[in-house]
Amino acid sequence: MSTVAAEPGLAGTASALRRLYFVRFGFAIVWALVMFTMAKDITPAGAVLLVLYPLFDVGAAVYDAKVSRNTGSPALLYVNVAVSSVTAVGLAVACASGVPAVLRVWGAWAVVAGLVQLIVAIPRRKMGGQWPMILSGGISVLAGGSFIASAGADDPTLSSAIGYAIPGAVFFLISALRLGRTAKGE
Repeated sequence: MSTVAAEPGLAGTASALRRLYFVRFGFAIVWALVMFTMAKDITPAGAVLLVLYPLFDVGAAVYDAKVSRNTGSPALLYVNVAVSSVTAVGLAVACASGVPAVLRVWGAWAVVAGLVQLIVAIPRRKMGGQWPMILSGGISVLAGGSFIASAGADDPTLSSAIGYAIPGAVFFLISALRLGRTAKGE
């Protein structure tokens, strides 16, 4: 038995996070594929989907906070809940103003949520499967800045913001797969 599995509750937390990461992978891929059909203009269905993405993040952060309590403080996860909730409201308002406003809100969210993801993942390294989350958090910060910058383009589209969900999904998949060993208590 490795020293990773020897910590109490680590296997259970890893197993729960593994399930969460698989769900997040699936949601992000399906969401991105549907949203790509609406990348040029904001339709009512597109607006609903744009708001749904950070709301899904709220649910994921609440679940994460619940299942990972015994491995560290969930305080930053609750910060993520607040930030994603405010983002959902901000996106609902921004959708009425157009693509540039949506890109600015989405970009600000990507920066803050990426920082939170990065800071949460660093102490979780002992669990395994967190390097993809660390990379994803750092990339999210950079991507958020690019979304904000692209809002000022001549003909901005949501393509880059939508495409951002795909690498995030892949990072969740890799983390889920890498957490398998810890989840089994190996």
